[in-house]
Amino acid sequence: MRLLIMGPPGAGKGTMAAYIKKIYDIPHISTGELYREAIANMTPLGKLASGYLERGELVPDAVTVDLVQETLDKDEHKKGFLLDGFPRTIPQAEALDDILARKRWKIDLVLNLTADDETIIARISGRRICSKCGDVYHVTNIKPKVENICDKCGATLFQRPDDNRDTMARRLRIYRELTRPLLDFYRRRGLVRDVDVTGPVEENIKEVEKALGGLHDND
Repeated sequence: MRLLIMGPPGAGKGTMAAYIKKIYDIPHISTGELYREAIANMTPLGKLASGYLERGELVPDAVTVDLVQETLDKDEHKKGFLLDGFPRTIPQAEALDDILARKRWKIDLVLNLTADDETIIARISGRRICSKCGDVYHVTNIKPKVENICDKCGATLFQRPDDNRDTMARRLRIYRELTRPLLDFYRRRGLVRDVDVTGPVEENIKEVEKALGGLHDND
């Protein structure tokens, strides 16, 4: 399967991506992770991206496209992938089409995770992050055994400065404005399946299974 996963911050893309990776045995490609890895390893593309970020500039589409293409060229992605964080714009989507066409591949499905704003804001405003290992907790949904202490490494948990109601409401508005054209781009091809993820994780996983129903068996 060759999948894209989309959804606003707080929709649970990371949780669903981890499940899909495990059950369907396909790599999860997060462009955020690709950038962090490339910059940490000081690869040519990492150095290029780092220069833009250090100057406070947006990384050009061409750099991101090159990074994704470099990743998709790896043997481990020949049998499928779940792409997260790319494309974000119509030009990036068109560039991805070109990359896949050269490989005679195609996107099988775009999973679009949906939830109402209040659900997402409640999730994000209650989110806590481990200051050392980065594990994610929640004040009501995923409580640590000891308050504000990571179960895994014992470090202190913290709340990101932008994980508050006002900031999240603004981020959600911006996200929907920017992604609407991209979703329309894929809807016209009949590739988008909307998955309501307002429920508990177990229910959301079942909804994702329904959305993916038949794809794996038909490949």
